[in-house]
Amino acid sequence: MPQGTTTHAKRSSTSTLLAHLIGKLPDTGYVRQSQLIPAILPFSSATLWRKVKAGTFPKPVKLSERVTAWDASSIREYLADPAGYRSEG
Repeated sequence: MPQGTTTHAKRSSTSTLLAHLIGKLPDTGYVRQSQLIPAILPFSSATLWRKVKAGTFPKPVKLSERVTAWDASSIREYLADPAGYRSEG
């Protein structure tokens, strides 16, 4: 099989997976950690918070004293380019 065919198949598979994951997010609003892991994000809670601290994952929003969530649009932005994502601020 030619090399380009394999790369194209991987790219197509990745974009299909991305579309599936993004489809699980609400169009607007906020998403709690329990909705992200493991349904959308393939890593642990500890890794999530490590990525937030490092600035490689969106910062959450404190909605109340005991409720922390992420803006769905920020998660979509992250999923579009996880390796290149850098948090603002």
